[in-house]
Amino acid sequence: MNSKSIKSIAIIGGGYTGLTAAYELSKYSNFEITLYEASPNLGGLAGGFSLLGTHLEKAYHHLFKTDKDIIQLIDELRLGAKLLWHKSNVAIYYDGKFYPFNSPMDLLRFKPLSFLSRLRLGIVLLYLKKKKNWQKFVNVSAYDWMGKWCGREAMKVIWEPLLLGKFSKYYKEISMAWLWARIHIRANSRARDGEKLGYITGGFDVLTEALQSKLLKQGVIIKKETRVQSIKRDDKTNEVILTFDNGEQRFDKVIVTLPSQVFAGLIGTASVSASYIKKLSSINYLGAVLLVFASDQKLSDYYWHNINDLGAPFLVFLNHTNLVPCSNYNGKYLYYLGTYVPHEHEYFRIGENDLTDIWFRYLKQMFPEFDQKKITEKHLFKFKFAQHVADLDYKNKIPDYRTPIAGVYLANFSQIFPEDRGTNYAVREGKKIAELLRSDLLGKSDLV
Repeated sequence: MNSKSIKSIAIIGGGYTGLTAAYELSKYSNFEITLYEASPNLGGLAGGFSLLGTHLEKAYHHLFKTDKDIIQLIDELRLGAKLLWHKSNVAIYYDGKFYPFNSPMDLLRFKPLSFLSRLRLGIVLLYLKKKKNWQKFVNVSAYDWMGKWCGREAMKVIWEPLLLGKFSKYYKEISMAWLWARIHIRANSRARDGEKLGYITGGFDVLTEALQSKLLKQGVIIKKETRVQSIKRDDKTNEVILTFDNGEQRFDKVIVTLPSQVFAGLIGTASVSASYIKKLSSINYLGAVLLVFASDQKLSDYYWHNINDLGAPFLVFLNHTNLVPCSNYNGKYLYYLGTYVPHEHEYFRIGENDLTDIWFRYLKQMFPEFDQKKITEKHLFKFKFAQHVADLDYKNKIPDYRTPIAGVYLANFSQIFPEDRGTNYAVREGKKIAELLRSDLLGKSDLV
């Protein structure tokens, strides 16, 4: 760099954490920013694809009223008019039947549980909604805690299928703090007239494109289909070196927004201690497999369907067009099928036709009227690092934002415990890491 007052910054990863960090830092004239994304598209798990003349997310997304950071960003980019709030509804599929699960009255009518079990479950959910201190739950398994307080019946019908579907072989090891966060935040986002979920007209690609446009306008260099091969520091020049297939680039500061295991593979023990690599690698991840299809056929009056059947080949069934009107999609009905599985699972090995055969057979069991011939379009997506496993030792596994490599920062979903991943947290973490880097450059040390 010719001027010491100008700092060069690289951001690795074009999901919402990386995009937001670039956006926040681009507000200052003393930064030259380059953002690298390995895939052809930005947006990460919220990235979209073309469908029926518009865009849809590869992995289902919506917003809650409590998602203040991303709502603020949407407003700041003057997209507020495109964020609409739609009434949501939820059903549980159990023992071949659908049961509405939207209100206390629905819980009281939930026949798979005895009346006493319904009361116990309702009291527990109310307690978790009101409980603000989650620290007591950190070293307690959700499986054990819910089994104790909700009872064996509720565990069998409600919690075991959901924990097993979400975390596969790790389901008995999940911290109750993680489940507290899911229940507490979701329950407190509901209004008296029911839950409303936010969706951006035209899909989340509208926000992604607005961010990209703003970044380019503010001088940020965006390099897609560019994979970083390694990260190391040159102590002689106090620069961070990124290597690529075709050479290397040097920067004053680097923000990495990749999963912790991937970051571990980029730095190696030549740059950091073996214990740090071990810590990064100790965080387990599950992959997500999602099937999106458009159909002429309406299958359900619910938006979200939890599949509480231990033998089901997927965890969730969504009727996207029960949230967003099908008139937005040329009158077609749009559906998601999705599940979480370990990387070695057969779903990551078998082809699309074999997988859809398995899933559609079960969907036919759920909806006997389901007709594959009415499907007009379908797409299969697989993500290797979709869900970090918040186990009982997880709090000790969380890496710091400042890494042992001077000038290199790490920001990803593994650091937001007990909260789970989501676009709102991605935006929040992007803001946080940008401010942390800036404060370090200014010589402040009061931010963490």
